[in-house]
Amino acid sequence: MPLNVAIQMDPVERINIEVDTTFLLMMEAQSRGHSLWVYGPERLAMEDGRVFARGRSLSLREVKGDHHVLGQTETRALAEMDVILMRQDPPFDMAYVTAAHLLERIHPATLVVNNPAEVRNAPEKLFVTDFPGLQPPTLIASDPEAIYDFRARHGDMVLKPLYGGAGSGVVRLKPDDPNLDALLELHAMIGREAVIAQKFIPAVSAGDKRILLVDGEPVGAINRVPGAGQVRSNLARGGRAEAVGLTFRDEEICRAIGPELKRRGLLFVGIDVIGEYLTEINVTSPTGAQQLKRFGGPDAAVILWDRIEQLRR
Repeated sequence: MPLNVAIQMDPVERINIEVDTTFLLMMEAQSRGHSLWVYGPERLAMEDGRVFARGRSLSLREVKGDHHVLGQTETRALAEMDVILMRQDPPFDMAYVTAAHLLERIHPATLVVNNPAEVRNAPEKLFVTDFPGLQPPTLIASDPEAIYDFRARHGDMVLKPLYGGAGSGVVRLKPDDPNLDALLELHAMIGREAVIAQKFIPAVSAGDKRILLVDGEPVGAINRVPGAGQVRSNLARGGRAEAVGLTFRDEEICRAIGPELKRRGLLFVGIDVIGEYLTEINVTSPTGAQQLKRFGGPDAAVILWDRIEQLRR
């Protein structure tokens, strides 16, 4: 049965169709006969309990530089949609939280992927702390004394924003690095949120593994290798994608978190694993599906849409 699918995302005109996971998800939906309608999160609104957005119908083609055709702008009640893909990129800020609150009003009668209440309640760098024994030594704090104490105990560490994304603001600080004070001052100038201090994992030089899961089950993985002299392996920051399989430890991690992902309705998730450690659980707009498919792995879009269609029957 054809579904009416809305996609809440950053401008479709700007995506790179060769690597963008949202493009792959939309193309798969279109190939199944589902209709696509796209809007930006800034066009989302609610009045008297009615959640609506201003958006445009969308058709896609795999032609770089000419990949989309948009219809006229129209306002639609989102309760009329069958499925909404919440796919705008982080940062996970108050605008993101507000969008999740609004979409929660129509879920699950309209299936929102991922469950917006759980997206709101599972910030990616906090959610991972629910699973003891999987993370490297990690501190979440804004108190400089606590951060200095952590460095004194663990030495070489990584400092990153609590609610950032795509590797933004991630730095490595060696035990004798004199810049910690200045970095904490910069974070304080940007906002009041805490930061994450995490023991540096040398295995990152061999790559940061992105594992995709659908409804709590692992689909496959890619390895993201940082550039020379870099600590960030994110593809958006110059990391290089490589084919990779799942290790016993990877599968152990997936077994530990999978049931909770399923319970929360987090249908499409990407986790980051460095060496033996789980570092993040990405529930907002996971990426890596195109690279996984390109390397001969499973098509995560097919698996996800199979599951969505089961839930809509």
